Amino acid sequence: MQELSVLKGIGEVRLRLFEKKGITTVEELVGYYPRDYEDRSQTKDIADTLPGEDVLIMARILTSVKENRIRKNMVIYSLAAGDESGIISIIWYNNRFVKNAFKAGEEFVFFGKLNPHSRKKEMINPIYERVGKERYTGKIVPIYPLWDKMTQKILQSAMSEAIKNIGTVEEYLNEEIIKKNRLCDINFAIHNIHFPESFNAFKTARTRLVFEELLFLQLALMYNREKNGKIKREPFGDIKCVKEFLKLLPFEMTGAQKRTLAEILKDFEKDIPMNRLVQGDVGSGKTAVAAAAMYVAAKNGYQSAIMAPTEILAAQHYESFCGFFKNGDIKICLLTSSIKKKKALYEQIKNGEYDIIIGTNAIIQDSVEYNRLGLVIADEQHRFGVAQRARLSGKGEGVHTLVMTATPIPRTLSFILYGDLDISVIDELPPGRKPVSTYAVGESMRERIYSFIETHIKNGMQCYVVCPLIEETQSADLKNATDLQQKMQDSFPDYTVGLIHGKMKPAQKEEVMAQFANGDINILVSTTVIEVGVNVPNANIMVIENAERFGLAQLHQLRGRVGRGAEQAYCILFAHGSGEVIKKRMEIMCKSNDGFYISEEDLKLRGPGDFFGTRQHGLPEMKIANLFCDRAILKAAQKTAKEIIEKDPTLSQKENDGIRKKVGEMFKEDIILN
Repeated sequence: MQELSVLKGIGEVRLRLFEKKGITTVEELVGYYPRDYEDRSQTKDIADTLPGEDVLIMARILTSVKENRIRKNMVIYSLAAGDESGIISIIWYNNRFVKNAFKAGEEFVFFGKLNPHSRKKEMINPIYERVGKERYTGKIVPIYPLWDKMTQKILQSAMSEAIKNIGTVEEYLNEEIIKKNRLCDINFAIHNIHFPESFNAFKTARTRLVFEELLFLQLALMYNREKNGKIKREPFGDIKCVKEFLKLLPFEMTGAQKRTLAEILKDFEKDIPMNRLVQGDVGSGKTAVAAAAMYVAAKNGYQSAIMAPTEILAAQHYESFCGFFKNGDIKICLLTSSIKKKKALYEQIKNGEYDIIIGTNAIIQDSVEYNRLGLVIADEQHRFGVAQRARLSGKGEGVHTLVMTATPIPRTLSFILYGDLDISVIDELPPGRKPVSTYAVGESMRERIYSFIETHIKNGMQCYVVCPLIEETQSADLKNATDLQQKMQDSFPDYTVGLIHGKMKPAQKEEVMAQFANGDINILVSTTVIEVGVNVPNANIMVIENAERFGLAQLHQLRGRVGRGAEQAYCILFAHGSGEVIKKRMEIMCKSNDGFYISEEDLKLRGPGDFFGTRQHGLPEMKIANLFCDRAILKAAQKTAKEIIEKDPTLSQKENDGIRKKVGEMFKEDIILN
């Protein structure tokens, strides 16, 4: 690995800028892929250009730059340029650097957008280069995701230097894989993903990089499964004791709950540890299934531990389990960082005085020793890395692992993505549970909606109001949480309006959620931090501002925060914009409460135009693969991974040296190849 500082043009200031994005080496920079591309390869005659078009023209400068000061902080610079077909005005706003950059008679290339609202030919804020000295025009140019004070020019220049610097990269896929899957070599891929010779070359390069990313993911998961399959443990002797637990429940489990529980019990009877993912919508009854599994573990002489992502969720689990086991002889404790007298608790856990230990990641600290840990459960799987799961399982020998998530992952993807886990799906809600009534509305309905909220609050109910931003930014059309809290307080002066957002410290967030859960806050204004959160049965209205800015799966997760009690629940989506995609997305939300259907539609609607890939809560972050659009490549990668693991389960054969190294690098924090 080479430090970024070896690159020409990267000084202290730029180093710090790259560090903010976690890029510290030349190799990490080369692995930062473009999100889009601009075709600056073909020039057009001025006469053939169209309003609103991004275009490259070659023109002679006809006039010097004119400066027009419109008002304070607004200066317009303009010049006239022409070719044999016509004349065009080139305009810049507040760019003093152009003032002395041009002389009449010189030839320049300009790339930019033609003013869509002008009858005359006008190009606004273009990139410009002197003819014969082109660096950023005359080719297909990568457009990267930016951050902080990073600019496209800095990134493009640094990337060009980085690719020169790394030279020829050694091929790490063996010849058979490359030939069989018709892939280009790695050096062609690296050059053409950043600076494509043509769009065909880009497609070829992207296919190679998508394939290897998905191949390494599959290999890591399959390797893990293979490794776990070799660990042996004593099967649980008494499975039928689960009937005692089912009698303790004040309700009968649904068919989906019973099926999932049966799959878990079957795992308990095997001589290898269980590794199972339980997927189920909010309110589908995953907790009751987990409690049944823990009861069986306790009756077979084993401790169980369940890890939740927040203290308040851990406390809620503690209350739920105390309710489940109030008539049983199961001892339960709660362990979080804020619990006092931990030493005594550690001693009791070590001595086996507790059957079930519930907590946050405090339960995986070095100081916590278990007596005979047999089952671990990670709630909300996507909040914990594989490493945290492994650390919890490592607290015992041959421990059964159950991970639970309410994040609906499309059925078509879940079996591929979670290759190291068996999967159970609870796809049925308990009887009597009413679907959340969902409505998409425009601004004209705001008064009526506020009146509706007030009626429900008067009757003792509570309301969430969710928006996408924390504080004011240039996107003035987006509601932001701090302003919205004030507006809601002005609209509801007789009630308490709380605020929670991601920039608050964990203790502050926990306190606000506790106040809301206790009924001290009537309306809670929030960013998406409440997506995975507390059960507040009294909250029956969810208002989502700028709903068009959220993914469908995320909207469904947010909606799952209401409808936890006996009252009918409502979700109001304030959506702006009249585009067909926005309309379609809102229709899907209003007509369906099925998280799996919604997540499928969500992936479809993201579309193939997103080069940078899909980031959906709960899915691994892909650098370049798009899990919906690249399904064909995904299947090929999975097939190849299976063939490799069948021949070489430990990736130790010489021909797989390169692959083993790459998988190890990509998953160094999560999966250790021994």
